[in-house]
Order: sequence, then structure tokens, then C-alpha cells
Amino acid sequence: MGSDAGPQAGGTVPIDTDRGFWVFAYGSLMWNPGFDAAEKVLATLDGYHRSFCMASIVYRGTPEAPGLVLALDRQRGARCTGVAYRVGGGAGAAGCLSYLRERELVSSAYLEVVEPLTLADGRRVEALCYVMDCGHEQYRGMLDAGAQAEIIARAEGPAGSNRDYLLNTVRSLHDLGLEDPELFDLAERVRRLP
Repeated sequence: MGSDAGPQAGGTVPIDTDRGFWVFAYGSLMWNPGFDAAEKVLATLDGYHRSFCMASIVYRGTPEAPGLVLALDRQRGARCTGVAYRVGGGAGAAGCLSYLRERELVSSAYLEVVEPLTLADGRRVEALCYVMDCGHEQYRGMLDAGAQAEIIARAEGPAGSNRDYLLNTVRSLHDLGLEDPELFDLAERVRRLP
């Protein structure tokens, strides 16, 4: 897996599941990964920030009333701290990769890429990351915090309320000892709305 590995046809990158792989979690994968990991470590990804910049039409909203979910939005000088999971090699890794692709690539608004992470213990690894396709029709990076809060406070989809998605993510960040002032401010805005 090279850090310059971009998406291939179908929006995926080649992953050697026999050897296992790392995946970076910055939103719901932190508190609801849905797979077993051989290792879980705090990690930092440079060049992206965690942002409610994707319209959710499948999980936390509907096509008629979209919600907003987190995505990694590319930004020069940005840094996002989250969780890196190491998935052990073999059949379990192949199943995990299939699960992640089914979950994350459901509407093609994410791009599957491989990027370098710095782990909390200083190791550098290449990790699978799901980043926002800023050219996709679901991109909502232009919304300010007030507009985001209005959507999140009211949206709901098959996976539950958009409000719960935000608050679970904020709780997970607190539990991990991670700071994200922008997200914490957004949560306060949503809490003040009916």
C-alpha cells in the first residue's frame, strides 16, 4: 500500500488482505467499528480535517430530507486525530475489508485512499482512509456551523438520529482525550435546538 495509491475503477484501492491492513477512524468507526481489530492506537492524519461536509441520504437522513455526516475534508495544514485500527491478515481481513467497503462506499461520496498516519507511539503506518469526494453532489463543505446544526438537530435516517451520531462522536472524542473545538461547538449548538 503506497501513500500515493488513489482510487481505481469502482472507487477502491488495492489492499493485501493476506498481510492485514490499517484503517483510520475519525467518526462513527471510533465508537461503532463493527469489526475486531488486532490493535487500536490513537493516530494523526495530516492534510485533512474532520468535518460535517457530507449529506447523508442513507444512514442519518433520507434523499428527501438529508442529514449530515462526517468526512475527511482535504485542507492544507490541517490535522485530524482519531483512531487507527490494525486488522490482522487472512480471511478475517478480507471480510473486514468487504464490510468497510459496503458500509463506507454506499453512495460513492467517499473516496477510498491510502494515507500515512503517525501513531501515538511514534510509528508511521500506511492506512486505509475514507475521504470526501469534494466534487460529489453530496458535498456540503460550504455550510456554516449554524446551518449544520439546524440540519443535524432534525435529520433522521434508518441508522437513527443525526443528533445521536454527532453526540456519540463527541462522547467518543472526550473518552479518548481528544480535542476538536469545532465539533464540540457544533454539539453545543445542536443541544440548544429543539
